[in-house]
Amino acid sequence: MFNSNSQIRGFPIAILTTPGGRQLATVVDQQLREIFKENGEQAPPTFLRESENPRFQNGEGKAVIIDSIRGTDLFIIVDIGNYGVTYQRYGTEVTMGPDEHFQDLKRQLSAAKNMAQRVTVVMPLLYESRQHKMYGRESLDCALALQELVNLGVDSIMTIDAHNSHVMNAIPRHGLENLHGAYQLIECILQDAGDQIKIHPDSFVLCSPDLGGMERARYFAEHFQVHLTGFYKYRDLTHVVEGKNPVIEHKFLGDDLTGKDVLIVDDMLASGGSLLETAAELRERHAKGVYFAVTYALFSGGVTAFDKAYADGLFNRLYATNATYIPPELLEREWFVVADTTRFIAKFIHSFNQDHSITRLLDSTEKINKLLGRELMR
Repeated sequence: MFNSNSQIRGFPIAILTTPGGRQLATVVDQQLREIFKENGEQAPPTFLRESENPRFQNGEGKAVIIDSIRGTDLFIIVDIGNYGVTYQRYGTEVTMGPDEHFQDLKRQLSAAKNMAQRVTVVMPLLYESRQHKMYGRESLDCALALQELVNLGVDSIMTIDAHNSHVMNAIPRHGLENLHGAYQLIECILQDAGDQIKIHPDSFVLCSPDLGGMERARYFAEHFQVHLTGFYKYRDLTHVVEGKNPVIEHKFLGDDLTGKDVLIVDDMLASGGSLLETAAELRERHAKGVYFAVTYALFSGGVTAFDKAYADGLFNRLYATNATYIPPELLEREWFVVADTTRFIAKFIHSFNQDHSITRLLDSTEKINKLLGRELMR
């Protein structure tokens, strides 16, 4: 475990990446070199250190670190949501799932041994973050994964909008830096639709698709200084479909929405069914415009339903960050807009390496106030 009294400042930054994280790491590396340049600091041609994760024909793999990482401040970037990476198994090309990405990360940690001065895992989409608590005899995967990482020599883990930040209790003596993508999403919304949306309590409303996302929606509502509304899912507890109790009805908690624009916020879009159902409910309540803002757009069920919903006028825009993989075809959709987080991640790496406070990265309140033309009174 890294000794917090040590002077890590000055040790060179080295970035390793798993195959799934390479696309993200390449852009973060560019942003990091730009930050060094802006600060008048000398940066190498690249912070990336070469490594490989080859696989045998049956799918088993290993990690090979080619460039030296000895004496560095090591950051390993992994995107467990990158299903765009494939490999050959028994002669068939298969996509990589989260379990395989996480295993590649552990392989790199095993290969790194104790050569680096400090090891930080940069995992924006936290592995198994939705399995953060147990119902009955279930596995507690997120907590076990975090403990595996620290047992392999990881000092800190950086993530963005963890599904439930309480998972940090699994590793109380190590850092789980849970950053938030609210600023990047708000900036993106204002740039894209600022001239279409009138941000005022009489014309704009924040909405959570369920009770679990109310706190996140409240944060947005307080910054926009508008009303908060939402839904709760009335479930059929007598049936289980695909591991869940099916939703019978979305119960609305709020006032009249006639003529108002509504922004639905959530941390993650999985299949997207709940968001589309929420949008349909809002349209039935005569909402003028419906906008989605999510940190992670996984589209595990594909985008066909969203294409149809957009064509039918069910929603106006969907904003999502690039903190996890976005397929090229999604970027071509008129209704999809990307909020960039790569500079945000690069700022974290730079600040962490210099032992600077990351409080302003953890809490974007002051930056959001400036973005909205307000001042934070102290």
